[in-house]
Amino acid sequence: MNAFEFRSRIGATANYALSLCALAILPTSAALAENQVAPLNYFLHSYGPASTPTMFLGWVFASLLVAIFVIIALLLLMAIFRKRPAVAPGLLGREDEGMRWVYIGTGLSACILFALAIYTLITLNAIAKPTRAPALTLTVTGYDWWWKVEYEDDDPTRSFVTANEIHIPVGQPVLVKLKSADVIHAFWVPMLAGKTQMIPGLTNQQWLQADVEGVYSGQCTQYCGVQHAHMGLEVVAQSEDEFRTWQDAQRRAADMTAGVDAGKALFMDRCAGCHAIRGTEAVGAHAPDLTHLNSRRLIAAGLLTKSPDHLVQWITHAQDLKPGARMPNMVLSAAEVDALSAFLSTLN
Repeated sequence: MNAFEFRSRIGATANYALSLCALAILPTSAALAENQVAPLNYFLHSYGPASTPTMFLGWVFASLLVAIFVIIALLLLMAIFRKRPAVAPGLLGREDEGMRWVYIGTGLSACILFALAIYTLITLNAIAKPTRAPALTLTVTGYDWWWKVEYEDDDPTRSFVTANEIHIPVGQPVLVKLKSADVIHAFWVPMLAGKTQMIPGLTNQQWLQADVEGVYSGQCTQYCGVQHAHMGLEVVAQSEDEFRTWQDAQRRAADMTAGVDAGKALFMDRCAGCHAIRGTEAVGAHAPDLTHLNSRRLIAAGLLTKSPDHLVQWITHAQDLKPGARMPNMVLSAAEVDALSAFLSTLN
């Protein structure tokens, strides 16, 4: 790890600790037990070894901040209600009076800050790498405002690309290489790992491990433009068999069902410059790969669920739903909407 990467990790951990002051503590693991989605505000709970040390660090910072607040509030109340002897108006006390407490407070603060710095370094070391070899390596690239996810394999023909959704086998460490295609982003799946920045020209990395099956919400946490708040992702932790089944399906090219030639021609004419569909002439690299669009739960980086109606809304009113996104509003006739929808419905 070079000095720049180390500073990035320091900053990421500090940002996590500071964020504890701004987010609410909500109920714990019932959502995962019911196979629902664990939202971002479950951040004070851990479901994997990469996030547990960071969670404890967060609790320490939160406890310290609460203690400081209580102490200051009590001192303020004492100052307000304490009875003092009357003194002559305009009479000032000794300038050095009370300095002993200033010295004591300064010394205690310095010791506490030093201890927190040491604890932060210990936490960084604990989450620097998994205790065993990763079972999977993938590269996540941040774009304004979506995520490209590349699953690597020693055999290039078995590699594939998806978007905004990461599938991992439960109980297995996963190495995640992090890049940015434009501005600084930050990758954060709070219940599985701390924050790591994604800096143009630099490849950072972190690792994830989910010990419980479920869907874990993630988010870009470095302000990156007008749609920063709508740059979400999901990590789906599955059993080994379910993950292998999903992975094998993702490796296959799109199955072009007969009878959608009109929709396919429209897609190639209007969409293929940005989007890719493996097995077709569409090889665009500036927008999400749509080869297996219908295998995803969400579209538009978490803005909408992937239903037929939402898909049409996104295609025809993207700038109304997500102003500033690279996806334009497409003006289509009713017949064109039906044809394009029929074609996209085949991308399973």
